[in-house]
Amino acid sequence: MEKFFGLSENKTTISREVIAGFTTFFAMVYIVFVNPSTLADAGMPWGAVFLATIFAAAIGTLVMGLFANVPYAQAPGMGLNAFFTYTVVGGVGYGLGFTWQEALALVFICGLINILITVTRVRKQIIIAIPKSLQNAISGGIGLFIAYIGLVNVNVIQFGVVPSLSDFASAPAILAMIGLVFMLVLILAKVKGAILIGIIAATIIGIPMGVTDISNINFDITGPFAELPETFGAAFGGLGSLFSDVSKLPIALLAIFAFSLTDTFDTIGTFVGTGRKSGIFTDEDMAAMETSTGFKTKMEKALFADAIATSIGAVLGTSNTTTYVESAAGIEAGGRTGLTSVVVGVLFLLTILVSPIVGLVPAAATAPALIVVGIMMASSFSDINWHDLEEAIPSFFTVVIMTLAYNISYGIAFGFITFIIVKLTKGKANEIHPIIWGAASLFLAYFILMGFYGAGIL
Repeated sequence: MEKFFGLSENKTTISREVIAGFTTFFAMVYIVFVNPSTLADAGMPWGAVFLATIFAAAIGTLVMGLFANVPYAQAPGMGLNAFFTYTVVGGVGYGLGFTWQEALALVFICGLINILITVTRVRKQIIIAIPKSLQNAISGGIGLFIAYIGLVNVNVIQFGVVPSLSDFASAPAILAMIGLVFMLVLILAKVKGAILIGIIAATIIGIPMGVTDISNINFDITGPFAELPETFGAAFGGLGSLFSDVSKLPIALLAIFAFSLTDTFDTIGTFVGTGRKSGIFTDEDMAAMETSTGFKTKMEKALFADAIATSIGAVLGTSNTTTYVESAAGIEAGGRTGLTSVVVGVLFLLTILVSPIVGLVPAAATAPALIVVGIMMASSFSDINWHDLEEAIPSFFTVVIMTLAYNISYGIAFGFITFIIVKLTKGKANEIHPIIWGAASLFLAYFILMGFYGAGIL
């Protein structure tokens, strides 16, 4: 194990990697319950999607750990599953009108595209092209983004006419604050495994508060297995009906474009943001990518592992599987190798057997972990020269849009677009990498097409 994962080389230990794996797992395990509920609105069977979510997460994460040897976990992405249900299918009475089988086919095609652009080096060239100031903005922005996720998930920040602070009348918000204080004290006291200990402690404290629900524990797991054949392979059936109606092709291409664009830049944002901050992807790794062929660097292997996960997930019966930003929680807990990912993958598989127990961990217990990680990642802002408007303007838009629009890709899009505007204004068009031009153009095309669709033109 020491030799396979290079633990000493990466200055880590088995115990640290295991703790990191548990930390990441508990920070993202909510997806095995949230994803089926979301896709059920598209008409998909809850139990089948529950198992598809677990298998997709386990397979994708194990490939990430064993092939790429990096501490990242994968699962069906939040936001992408909502786009699948409410835009592509239209599970609540509106949307593009595809069946869920056709939507799975679209996701499968998206996965093939991701594999193609990874094998042909397009994906890694995008990463190489991102200016270092924007890389730091992405890192800090992701920190604010995941902290925001934690605050919103337990209604510490609530929404009316405008966002506002909770009145703390709800038990989840109170528990989240208790857990946050406890976790911060442990971290300041330099207690090992502070984030994981904080999650467990908050879960236990939540029992008498009524937030941790132990009343409906049921170990019957046969129902989901009976439903799984309904979704397994349904994407292939969807391919046939998808291309039999020529009138659907323009909208289908728009959906595939949106899936691929979001998936690609969410992953790139997560890798660049967390990898640079932690040293998992060093400057040497980034430089080596420019001349390497095949999958020789960690980043190249990680990108390939991420690319194949989407198609695998679609075959199993779930929306886009992607690299999770919550992996930052495990990385902050010390995870540096694929052993962390292997632990997460195994825990996902065990979730099938102990889902009632794992499901006891409430969002209020994991929210503090996301907030703490956000605090730590915000240090990347110090590497941006905020006094230089050439750096400050695109960095600002990257961070603000990423956080407030609740979307990593949108933040990157605004960062790229404003970067181009700044450089053109300053007469420095030669400093704009062709890939930045191309990516910004694709984002602009996407925003325009979605505007046309929203206006009823498409």
